[in-house]
Amino acid sequence: MIQLTENAVTAVKTALAQAAEPAEGLRIMVQTGGCAGYKYLMGLETTERDGDMVVDQGGVKLFIDNESQPHVAGMTVDFVTGLETSGFVFENPNATSSCSCGKSFS
Repeated sequence: MIQLTENAVTAVKTALAQAAEPAEGLRIMVQTGGCAGYKYLMGLETTERDGDMVVDQGGVKLFIDNESQPHVAGMTVDFVTGLETSGFVFENPNATSSCSCGKSFS
């Protein structure tokens, strides 16, 4: 379903370890919005919800709601550090186009 690179796994594990409140893993969602039609939302998650698919990637639990699953099937999530920007990067085979920031797609 979704693949996390080693850098993404490390970034999520760091976020989980530094979280103010205990969390079980990372939620990845797709919602209508952004400049290209859909946008990615990510956040630490404490529990599984009805309809969630739970995927273990390198010891990190990913929670994906039922509505987001078709949008993220086959997606790879990386974490990059650069001079101009640092953060998660999404390589989504379901996206026909994306905005310049890479955070929204259609």
